[in-house]
Amino acid sequence: MAERITTDIAVVGGGLAGLAAVAAVARAGKSVVLIAPARQPDRRTTALLGESVDFIRSLGVFGAVAAESQPLCGIRIIDATGRLLRAPEVFFDAGELGVTAFGQNVPNEPLLAALEREADRLGALRIATSAETIVPGSDVVSITGADGTEVTARLVIGADGRKSAVRAAAGIGLREGRDLDQAALVGTFAHMLPHDDVSTEFHTPNGPFTLVPLPGRRSALVWVTTTGEADYLRNLPPAAIAEAVERQASSFLGAMTSIGPTQTFPLATATATRLAAERIALIGEAAHVLPPIGAQGFNLTLRDIAALARLVTGAPDPGSRALLEDYARERAADLGLRTTVVSLLNRSLLTGFLPAHAARSLGLIVLDAVPQLRRVVMRHGLGAT
Repeated sequence: MAERITTDIAVVGGGLAGLAAVAAVARAGKSVVLIAPARQPDRRTTALLGESVDFIRSLGVFGAVAAESQPLCGIRIIDATGRLLRAPEVFFDAGELGVTAFGQNVPNEPLLAALEREADRLGALRIATSAETIVPGSDVVSITGADGTEVTARLVIGADGRKSAVRAAAGIGLREGRDLDQAALVGTFAHMLPHDDVSTEFHTPNGPFTLVPLPGRRSALVWVTTTGEADYLRNLPPAAIAEAVERQASSFLGAMTSIGPTQTFPLATATATRLAAERIALIGEAAHVLPPIGAQGFNLTLRDIAALARLVTGAPDPGSRALLEDYARERAADLGLRTTVVSLLNRSLLTGFLPAHAARSLGLIVLDAVPQLRRVVMRHGLGAT
């Protein structure tokens, strides 16, 4: 006979978003069930900015990953588009805001493992299967797993990514941007010269090429380029990939060596038409999909989770219409502004439209010349509204 489980909250999706949501709402005193198949290893890193570090600490897991993380004390932007209108190099120094670092660059795999341990410690139940059917109702949502397990929850949190089954079951649409024909090549590289705790982002005609510091003389690569070039690079031998990365970085970190395999991920821009429906709330890429510019993606997700956890704390009914309306309203402005800015920045790199190049270059020139504006932009990047 299939197992039947009743819970306050069910979270669908077992990546960083889902596991962080489980830990947050379990700490809010709610019974939680996580519905997700066994995950694959994730070799990426995540730049946690500003209050995101504090939020991960509040979940009790940062101590487990601190030794493998690296402070981000500076951010350098270099115009490598090779176009007629080029911007000066712009440097953002955390010291200008009176802090030692903008945040921490954290490897995903140990962070995922720490969140899994914390979820277990808090008593969250994990069902290692996919959600086959999701049926929203006025009082509860009914979920049937692929293994036949039946879960009834008063609130379902959709953390199941850009092709979210939860979003589809809720009848929530998706506003998709134009086809980007972009992919991100990610991996870890050792280098001869120190990174000085500075993340360096080269703006290229195909997207940003970013090296984010890790402990020692190592950096995490996020190379956004065309889908074809990303696939070509991924299939190169390790020495050839390292040579290509060093060449793209103008050898500013010296000779480079690939550490472990690289991966590619297709990129897109999309936003859910709503963040909540009947007893369903969306977080992470189920709600918003962004190119990896300015490290906004997962930091937005953590603010989704923090808002939802705060609202369900002490709430008699975590899936009430009023609570979900409050969640959608609270997140709307932050999401709307940041998704627009990131999309425009990415498109300004890809377009051949000269006025767009001029606007981007002028913006960087002003940021370089006006400290007060630069500090406003830095605070906004850290999550200030």
